[in-house]
Amino acid sequence: MSEKNKKQVEQAPSVFDSAWENLLENENFIEYFLCDVLEDYVTKQRWYGGKSSKLKYIELAEYFRIQQHEEVYYGLLLEVNFEEAFYQHYFLPIAFVSDENFAEKDRILPVSINGQDGFIIDALNLEAFRKLVFERIVTAVPNDKTRVRYHNSVHLTDKEYRSSRFMGMEQSNTSIIINDKYVIKFFRRIYSDTNPDYEMSCFLSEIKGYKNTPPYCGSINIVDIEGIMVTIALMQELVENQGDAWEYMLKELKMVFGNLAAKRINIDKLPGTQMFKSLEINDVPPQIIDWVGLNLFLKLQTLATRTAEMHIALGSEFSDTAFTPAHFNGDYEVWLKNRLLYQFQNRLNIVENNISRLEGRSLDLAEKFLEQKNDIRQRFVRFDWTKLKGERIRIHGDYHLGQVLVQGDDFYLLDFEGEPESTIRDRKVKQPPLKDVAGIFRSFHYAIYATIFNSGKDYPFSQDALFKAGEILYRYFIGVFMGRYVSLIQEHNLNIGYTQERIFILRYCMLEKAVYELGYEMNSRPQWAVIPLEGIMSIINETNN
Repeated sequence: MSEKNKKQVEQAPSVFDSAWENLLENENFIEYFLCDVLEDYVTKQRWYGGKSSKLKYIELAEYFRIQQHEEVYYGLLLEVNFEEAFYQHYFLPIAFVSDENFAEKDRILPVSINGQDGFIIDALNLEAFRKLVFERIVTAVPNDKTRVRYHNSVHLTDKEYRSSRFMGMEQSNTSIIINDKYVIKFFRRIYSDTNPDYEMSCFLSEIKGYKNTPPYCGSINIVDIEGIMVTIALMQELVENQGDAWEYMLKELKMVFGNLAAKRINIDKLPGTQMFKSLEINDVPPQIIDWVGLNLFLKLQTLATRTAEMHIALGSEFSDTAFTPAHFNGDYEVWLKNRLLYQFQNRLNIVENNISRLEGRSLDLAEKFLEQKNDIRQRFVRFDWTKLKGERIRIHGDYHLGQVLVQGDDFYLLDFEGEPESTIRDRKVKQPPLKDVAGIFRSFHYAIYATIFNSGKDYPFSQDALFKAGEILYRYFIGVFMGRYVSLIQEHNLNIGYTQERIFILRYCMLEKAVYELGYEMNSRPQWAVIPLEGIMSIINETNN
């Protein structure tokens, strides 16, 4: 038992003269629970996203019952207010247990209610709660009009609960595997709207029959006091997999860079290719195929196919206005520029305030970044919607190799929540599909540089030589992906613009993504800031503007 749990066992339980079923109507309990208990508990949870801000107070925005027959749990919607004058909402389901064997994890408060000693715990740690939630989804009725709305789909074939377990060490959500067949993701950070992950999962698998995302099986939404649907949980099929594409790519790249010495490849003589030039595998020079191997390029084509199919599905709806394609317009341009200029200024401040933490190449690039800040800012201002003929659609929004599962020779796309820093409304704004493509390209760049940083000492080359080889490889990855992606998109008449428009949008979105990444790296691991800085400066210095 942990020291924390030992202290809680020794702590005298708080006493309240209320039944569990009425406890949240007890004002003394609520005041004590919010101020003296939850402020300490919530700030220590992995899913708490306010660690860089100063908590002011927590309010109980509202609560609702999650129940079946006489079995009652509570869902709490907590409003966490910060000194910096903003707030966040979190979902916390709670249970009362009298047997301490059921309260081994995440004890929130030792308590005595109506003379019965026990513990209030995070209900997700209680198997009885997980069983109840599954059964409520299984028995959901169509067109539910109650406040807590359970829903299921034809993909939910199991009717009986058998087992459940936690999926793993997640940060922002908590996922439970049910019957070794389904995953219920409980959203911890919540918003006054339906979650994009829920919307996109329903749309892709239920409406469009897109096969390469985990099929939608069910959900829990609540109607809040303002009548807005708020997503609490999403259930999908568990896709058997061999891990995510990020780990797969790192493993492959380690072998690719190992081939440089094993095959005695002269890096200075490796043929290059133009950035964003679409390539078939037959267009890739034999020296590159000999170095990298054919298999990795075939995998990139498959990933490009699944990405294109996702966008084709998302761009083929003409009745549901939330998913109907739209053209660029002035409103979108104003929204985009305001958002990006604010983000850029934030990153600029972070770099200026933390430049002393950098050294070597990272420091050189950061200084160039600051020198060229006006040029970078002008790149964002230069967006002119009147020159763009392509369409905007609902997109993944946070597309990278970590959001892709590997299953044999195929890939499954998941986690459609959107960028963590974005508001819920911003995540639902229709964007050019090439923004997702730019995200996966930045992920390729990250994987190449991560390999050099983590394993560079294993190769008999200077870091600069490995960087040079990595940049050549990066361009071929982009070219082969683009060759397959653009071909499929055009085949299905999704308008992503003419060639120069595509290149403009890709550069624009990749610059946006690299600036976004820069904030994370400067705050979390400054030695990796070189990766987004390399990405920013390569776009700025690209001669073909």
